[in-house]
Amino acid sequence: MNNLNSIAKGWFSEICDMWPGIALSIEIERVLFSKKTRFQQIDLFQTKSHGKMLVLDGIIQLTEADEFAYHEMMTHVPLFAHPDPKSVLVIGGGDGGVLREVGRHQCIESIDFCEIDDEIIKLSKKFLPKIACGFDDPRISIHIEDGSRFITRQKNRYDVIIVDSSDPIGPGEKLFEKPFYLGLKNALKKNGIIATQGESFFIHKEYVKNLVKITKQLFPVQAYSYMLVPTYPGGHLGICLASLGPELKQPARSMPENFQEKLQYYSLKIHRASFVLPYFAQEMIDGI
Repeated sequence: MNNLNSIAKGWFSEICDMWPGIALSIEIERVLFSKKTRFQQIDLFQTKSHGKMLVLDGIIQLTEADEFAYHEMMTHVPLFAHPDPKSVLVIGGGDGGVLREVGRHQCIESIDFCEIDDEIIKLSKKFLPKIACGFDDPRISIHIEDGSRFITRQKNRYDVIIVDSSDPIGPGEKLFEKPFYLGLKNALKKNGIIATQGESFFIHKEYVKNLVKITKQLFPVQAYSYMLVPTYPGGHLGICLASLGPELKQPARSMPENFQEKLQYYSLKIHRASFVLPYFAQEMIDGI
């Protein structure tokens, strides 16, 4: 779907087959960028109330108003669950938001970043500097490649892997399949942790079940966390986590001095609370 077909009278409406019967509409002021790349349609809008908004293939990826919720939780939940993360891989997330948050951890020595579409990186650096500042970290090595291929060459390299994927359509489809997760497992060091974009337990039940099933089959420790993000379908999004040893639901490290004041959403308390799911969601996950 081309999202430009969903603009009417100054409003962008997100309409997608993945969540039939639901549309999220945000008032826009103007189109800042629009381009069809080899992989996807990229659009950037200036909205009236949510700052700039990045849209891929008609699906909202972030708004400046609430991006911090997603990026902080996707990053700090797995990183604080690890007792001593030194090497990190980030797959996807060409806007740089997860990299920005990873960079706050001074204990990390190396960060590999893999993104299939370098046009998103270029756009983000130009239009979203407060998010794309994550690319300025000298510890980062950038790889422009399909993450599902990149991961097959990595063995015992990373303490934490974060998969900041789009939805399982288009270029992100392979990132929701078992062979990819097996690659993630093989790329981890002893006691490694993965965190992947886990969709919505209200709207995407089958996708959530599939991710939980895969991680339970491959990893000795598995858990599902979630955060509130108003501009995502259902107003929330899950994180599918798995590890080769560490407990996930409790932080393994204390927070460094002055770290909390740099954040808006994540805290050690919200880390623990984010694993407390609604009864139906917990029953669904426990039954897999």
